[in-house]
Amino acid sequence: MKVAAIIVTYNRKKLLLENIEALLHQSIDNDILTIIVVDNHSTDGTAEAVEPYSTNKKIIYLDTGKNLGGAGGFHYGIKYVAEHNFDYIWIMDDDCIPTSNALEALLNASKKINKSYGFLASKVLWKDNTICKMNVQRISLWKNVDDWKSSIVPIIMSSFVSLFVPVKNVRDFGLPIKEFFIWTDDWEFTRRISRNLPCYLVNDSIVVHKSNNNFGANIATEDVDRLDRYNYLYRNDVFLYRREGLEGILYELLRIGFHTLKVLKDAPNKKFIRLMKIYKATYKGLSFSPTIEFPLRK
Repeated sequence: MKVAAIIVTYNRKKLLLENIEALLHQSIDNDILTIIVVDNHSTDGTAEAVEPYSTNKKIIYLDTGKNLGGAGGFHYGIKYVAEHNFDYIWIMDDDCIPTSNALEALLNASKKINKSYGFLASKVLWKDNTICKMNVQRISLWKNVDDWKSSIVPIIMSSFVSLFVPVKNVRDFGLPIKEFFIWTDDWEFTRRISRNLPCYLVNDSIVVHKSNNNFGANIATEDVDRLDRYNYLYRNDVFLYRREGLEGILYELLRIGFHTLKVLKDAPNKKFIRLMKIYKATYKGLSFSPTIEFPLRK
């Protein structure tokens, strides 16, 4: 059995090195795990920082050549793994710090479920050991996970902060959509799989997400100079939810309405610009139809 841990990084070498050290000290047999660093062409000396690890044959460094965004980076890394001799993919961001038995718990759950699943996801804590709000998995289109004690919990969507996927499922259902660039690529990818196979949260597998804040994206309170990022969020979400049929369309309409009210109520400035970002990106999503790519089969 061979597991590839894929870490996508961009200009966060300090966190990346902490992540690598956590992966090197997992409780499982080190011969099982290969660490693959996918660098979105960082400019902060990431390549040099990873260089001392180059003698370790269990660490592979890949520079994408340009910033492909999170979606492009995960597409790049997962494609590499699926086209090489690996059985499982363990996906995470560079600010995800796995506890020492995080992988062991995923492997135990995989064995317990008898491998008949689409993906497994870890419980994600924030730096203060509370649940990380931006990484709460979803059990339906309308409801987030609220069971943090059961050994395994059925889910349909999860983030890329510690996601465990059999390589076979990538070959069967395709790669993350690189055109998403940022946001929703993880939810779309996991939902694509869960529409075909049962998927689970594994509460015994715990990672810490060292994000700056413990809250998700909010266009109502976002800094003005970061608003362009939301062009991806609303466009990509339309692609995700329109696939769910009438229920997904209803969910998306209610969500847009709720975000409109949040902007009107909470935005400190530029309310019109914020609203136009929502509506224009949503409109673009109606005709956004990227192709789902598949890795080469050997």
